[in-house]
Amino acid sequence: MTDPHEIVREAYGTEAVVPFSARLPGGASRETWALDVTAPDGSTHELILRLDSPGATLETGAGLASEAVLMRAAAEAGVPVPRIVACGESYILMSRVPGETIPRKILRDDVYAAARPRLAAQCGRALAAIHRMPLSAVPSDDDGGDPLPRWRDVLDQLGEPHPVFELALRRLAATRPPGTRRTVVHGDFRNGNLIVGPEGVRAVLDWELAHAGDPLEDLGWLCVKAWRFGSPLPVGGFGGYADLIDAYEKAGGQPVDRDALRWWETFGVLKWGIICVMQTMRHLRGGARSVELAAIGRRVCETEWDLLRLLRENPLPRAPS
Repeated sequence: MTDPHEIVREAYGTEAVVPFSARLPGGASRETWALDVTAPDGSTHELILRLDSPGATLETGAGLASEAVLMRAAAEAGVPVPRIVACGESYILMSRVPGETIPRKILRDDVYAAARPRLAAQCGRALAAIHRMPLSAVPSDDDGGDPLPRWRDVLDQLGEPHPVFELALRRLAATRPPGTRRTVVHGDFRNGNLIVGPEGVRAVLDWELAHAGDPLEDLGWLCVKAWRFGSPLPVGGFGGYADLIDAYEKAGGQPVDRDALRWWETFGVLKWGIICVMQTMRHLRGGARSVELAAIGRRVCETEWDLLRLLRENPLPRAPS
């Protein structure tokens, strides 16, 4: 089922009408629609519909049915998420949460000035809630394997020489912190995947990369420099490490080892750099000709510079033998 009107009638009844619908920009393998719905009882509903594009093959991540399971489990754990109205193998219909997702607006617009000092702590509390979700919420074929060799394999398969990435991989392998308990990991928790209002975080979006793993992976990813968008503040561009960690621990998250967090932040920068190479190669090798993908190429050298600075200014302690 891929017709928005048909999905609405399935959810609300055959007499439901859709006075407004608009496809939102972005997404090659999935479509996102904003819908206004009038139900047969006269009630009105502002909704978002995400559905698989006809004939598209997803490159990565969970299917939409799995995402719906994750989002429902997240809501039960206290994570702010849109409410699931209906779902199927190829679609999710959910409530439309008002607010802003564009990072530069969140970090600069006056309407969010009061929210910005609160965001790091709110993210800490949201992450603590994510990490207490039941592991049964992630897809059953997720083995929670070691991400470091997986991303080394990705880099090797690209066939492009990147000495800085090789250095970072070796340093990370030599300084790996002890493992912690496995939890649900969101996988892409960052500025840009949050809906923010004048009071702060309203919803956490984009659950398709959720998996089982080390909870510090999420905290480190949030601190990656790319998600600061020019701000000097390390946590999403809106806060400091202490704000994030204190709120996370007070909300029930495990005690955060600062060295381990730095390891995961460094890993996150490396992963983003490899992703930039992947996206650029899609354009250069003709898989998907795109100015946007081509422009991501310049991010590769930016990420290499970020890695060199991290490794020089904050040398990772060697793992205990």
